[in-house]
Amino acid sequence: MPVENSDTESKMELNPDTLKTGPWRREAGEVSLPEVHGSIRVPKTASFWRKMLAFAGPGSLVAVGYMDPGNWATDLQGGAKFGYTLLSVIMISNLVAMFLQYLCVKLGVASGRDLAQACRDHYSKPTVWFLWILAEIAMASTDLAEVVGSGIALQLLFGIPLVLGCAITGLDVLVILFLQGKGFRYIEGLIIVLIGTIGVCFAAELYFSKPGLIGMLLGFVPNGDLLKNSDMLYTAIGIFGATVMPHNLYLHSSIVQTRNFERTSEGKREAIKFFSLDVIVALTIALFINAAILILSAAAFHWSGHQDVAQIQDAYKLLSPVLSVTAASIIFAIALLASGQQATFTGTLAGQIVMEGFLHFHIAPWLRRLITRLLAIGPAILVIWYYGEKQATNLLVFSQVILSLQLGFAIWPLLRFTGEKAKMGEFVNSRWMQITGWTMTAVIILLNVKVVFDSVAPDWVEKAFYNALGLPSPS
Repeated sequence: MPVENSDTESKMELNPDTLKTGPWRREAGEVSLPEVHGSIRVPKTASFWRKMLAFAGPGSLVAVGYMDPGNWATDLQGGAKFGYTLLSVIMISNLVAMFLQYLCVKLGVASGRDLAQACRDHYSKPTVWFLWILAEIAMASTDLAEVVGSGIALQLLFGIPLVLGCAITGLDVLVILFLQGKGFRYIEGLIIVLIGTIGVCFAAELYFSKPGLIGMLLGFVPNGDLLKNSDMLYTAIGIFGATVMPHNLYLHSSIVQTRNFERTSEGKREAIKFFSLDVIVALTIALFINAAILILSAAAFHWSGHQDVAQIQDAYKLLSPVLSVTAASIIFAIALLASGQQATFTGTLAGQIVMEGFLHFHIAPWLRRLITRLLAIGPAILVIWYYGEKQATNLLVFSQVILSLQLGFAIWPLLRFTGEKAKMGEFVNSRWMQITGWTMTAVIILLNVKVVFDSVAPDWVEKAFYNALGLPSPS
């Protein structure tokens, strides 16, 4: 597959006679995110740090999914109820995420296909439509968490009614359209600024809360009590299930192709190396932020008689009086707003990638964004209006349950494609990577099924299930 590189674009020359043969079936000239594909120049001869800077960015967009508002409820609940114990779960979840995102890098760089395109190339049309529908449900669920999280933040900061706050979040489509017209680097830059804002906010919160250093460090060590305490196990599974987002797998395998690197064996190997470093750094920052939410909750609430804190609004109201710092609650809400807003940008890109990749159907980005946002705003407003604002955090948890259902359907093809030599060539997964990956997949699917079962099964079914296993059911 000859490739012609220039400073502004990377063009693929395909033989029309071979488009429907071999490991990949594709349309002539088809690329992922065509408006920005190969648009960011990578210097061929430069220092390590200049090349690192050229490749840096996609990891930050992916890291957004690991610190969005959907994670806040489980982290807050885990810290308030169990102190620092579940920090080990956050750490293990992030290591799993790094592994899966590394596979996305390999798929996008080595094959030139994003995960959605790869599914369309490989599977039958009914299977492709089934996977697309599941992916769209995941997009709407992700957007629901962003809408509710941003709405809660606007309510806490400015006293705006939650329903109105959720509706206002639809205006961010104007920001996205403006940035897309400027170039992909502007979107990456804004995301990095928002991540930095969240990081600074939580660094300040940790300074105010003064967590115990020894207890905090011990929290990162896996604890056997996790398997003995059914309530702790349930919360841990919720944290794990909310960490790896299906849309990130589609997103990452696409946005690595925005770089104009050499499509040779050596060029691909270098790109995989730098993209891997990028995602490791970004997800390490995400680990810090996720851990900081739990640490703050533990330090502020676990030992102060507020172990039942689970609602974001309750945490906001209690932070300043508990920590005796007036600004603590405001900083918390600012971080939540930044978290919700950064997630909206990556959600837009992921939605575009999924629709174009699975269906080869192109739609104007503003229209795609408007449709996705309306699908999230509508249910959020209806539920909050009917059941009241206290159900907002429950909506966040519900969105994570829906995402848990979709996750296995994204990981399975990712592992299958990156494990086939015909598709990946010399970049195919090694045997140890395949064993590790499929083991992780089995565990993730089982845990996510358990989260869904515990969330939706009637009480008598749940009790019968745990009794059959000889285990106490979660309270």
